[in-house]
Amino acid sequence: MPQRLLKIGVNSIDVAKHAGVSQSAVSRVFTPGASVSESMRDRVMQAAAALGYQPNRLAGSLITHRSNLIGIAIAFLANDFYPMAVERLVRRLRDFGYHTMMFFDRDHANSADETVEAFLQYRVDGVILASVTLSSSWVTACERSGVPVVLFNRIQDDPHVSAVSVDNLEGGRTVARFLAAGGHRRIAYIAGREDVSTQRDRETGFRQGLAAAGLSLFDRAVGNYTVEEVRPAARLLFDRPADERPDAVFVASDHMALGVMDVLRFELGLRVPADVSVVGFDDVPHASAPSYRLTTLHQPVDRIVNDAVQLLLERIERPASAPRQARVPVSLVLRESARIPHGWCG
Repeated sequence: MPQRLLKIGVNSIDVAKHAGVSQSAVSRVFTPGASVSESMRDRVMQAAAALGYQPNRLAGSLITHRSNLIGIAIAFLANDFYPMAVERLVRRLRDFGYHTMMFFDRDHANSADETVEAFLQYRVDGVILASVTLSSSWVTACERSGVPVVLFNRIQDDPHVSAVSVDNLEGGRTVARFLAAGGHRRIAYIAGREDVSTQRDRETGFRQGLAAAGLSLFDRAVGNYTVEEVRPAARLLFDRPADERPDAVFVASDHMALGVMDVLRFELGLRVPADVSVVGFDDVPHASAPSYRLTTLHQPVDRIVNDAVQLLLERIERPASAPRQARVPVSLVLRESARIPHGWCG
């Protein structure tokens, strides 16, 4: 086994000599996105490993004016969709040579200012906002400081903000068509946070779909995307005589929908779907568990992640490029929590 050379103060010149290449070749290997052949990369990386060389990223950032850091801001990780999405964001950004820093946005008045200050302090090259509610003025503050921002899984009405989201409007319409086709007439909705675009668009599309089927929303409650708040919301809707309670419910996220199913079955003694059909949104891993088998709208996480990363890199590489907003289609996954209409084809 070759002995690893230990040397204090190893620099790129030492690596270049050990690999038999130029110093500029070493620099290209350790510069994200730089053009270099696989054979050259292997030679340099083997030499760097043998010498124990680590590139000085701080010094490099002073030269290139890049930190190779991306900030990811997130408000909560309780919803299984976001840990899954963040993990894939981190992996995809790493493919392009970027490291990530997580910033947890807190729910108070100074939160936005503190988060912006943190982004600027760490000199991040770009920001991805996931599951946070921040104003367009916050985004403008980052952009003015040369830090491009992409909203992940949400859309702002401001066309000057880059964003990637699924088509929540069409998703809501699809669920309405599905439940109406299944013969349901007392159809309820449990909302997420009222100040979030995903919630707004899912409910708007759902109401539009019901109207197109000649129906109106039977009842409504708010769960704020948390299990703690969705449980009392489910009791409010369903702890009633049979002819006064909904016969179906669309829940704005799987995280809440699973909590609703627990209340229906284990607290109120209702059968799903014989007494109540339940449909969620996200298609998190637990949705397919045998104990739930939740019918839900599938969000294609990899496509959302890829689109968000491409948008952000585009803004980093070409700061003058115009912001873009992308909407990704969703699809209804049929399982056993909802009555399936005969011959249903969407």
